[in-house]
Amino acid sequence: MVKIAVDMMGGDDAPGIVLEAVKKAVDDFKDLEIILFGDQEQYTLNHGRIDFRHCTEKIEMEDEPVRAIKRKKDSSMVKMAEAVKSGEADGCVSAGNTGALMSAGLFIVGRIKGVSRPALVVTLPTIDGKGFVFLDVGANADAKPEHLLQYAQLGNIYAQKIRGIKQPSVSLLNIGTEAAKGNTLTKKTYELMEAQNDFNFTGNVEAKTLMDGNVDVVVTDGFTGNMVLKNLEGTAKSIGKMLKETLLSSFKNKIAALVLKKDLNQFSQKMDYSEYGGSVLLGLDGTVVKAHGSSNAKAFYSAIRQAKIAGEQQIVQTMRETVGGTNG
Repeated sequence: MVKIAVDMMGGDDAPGIVLEAVKKAVDDFKDLEIILFGDQEQYTLNHGRIDFRHCTEKIEMEDEPVRAIKRKKDSSMVKMAEAVKSGEADGCVSAGNTGALMSAGLFIVGRIKGVSRPALVVTLPTIDGKGFVFLDVGANADAKPEHLLQYAQLGNIYAQKIRGIKQPSVSLLNIGTEAAKGNTLTKKTYELMEAQNDFNFTGNVEAKTLMDGNVDVVVTDGFTGNMVLKNLEGTAKSIGKMLKETLLSSFKNKIAALVLKKDLNQFSQKMDYSEYGGSVLLGLDGTVVKAHGSSNAKAFYSAIRQAKIAGEQQIVQTMRETVGGTNG
């Protein structure tokens, strides 16, 4: 039985979408237990495998992260993180304040011994539908070559355990594919990655080919990763908007849209981030999943499923054994 702690109050559309996702998760997975933290007055479920815990406080999106974690001791996010720290829960999921969740991860759950900086990892879609693991997407704006090497180790384990890829290819995001390309950070990181034997390093990859489906894990610093992530999200939304405007621009196009409806839905599903769940803060001594703030019930359900798989695969234990012995 896997036990996941869930923040009922985090996210733009909480608690509604959270309750819907939790209900579907416990209905679908008979080996799943949920510890749900939130406001008693808004709790509407009644299930034998849901343990509800009332909290008197809530961390808001505009709250200063570290101050909120330290001052709002009875908030749903803090209590959720404490359940992971104590070992009561195998992992936790929240769609709340990203900075506060990262602070809760660092200050409450804590890092794996030997991990210098946790990384925020996300699985992004590719044109072949396979997807790729991308990190760091915002946990740390600055990074040293040693940090990127450790991100690669963490991402390699994540791809194996969560995505089921036996021997993932690990690439370094750069401005060119040649080994000599890039700045001081990428050149030194390339040398470190080429010299190790922990994972299958396949060289540099350019941003323009990320979605081709040729890579399994892509590593970069948090500043660059967050920029790329937001650019991809913005581009996908813009393409969808332009496509919709074109298809509705004339009667002829509307007829064509009806004919292509099934194909367009498949295209939309292939590019849907909610299929992959949320972002995971790797390198912590427990599974912490960050669902998108604007998550719908489907996306939050995927995030719960992601945390469940991490618990089943004992991903944190593997990281302790693999990365925990390295120097931070």
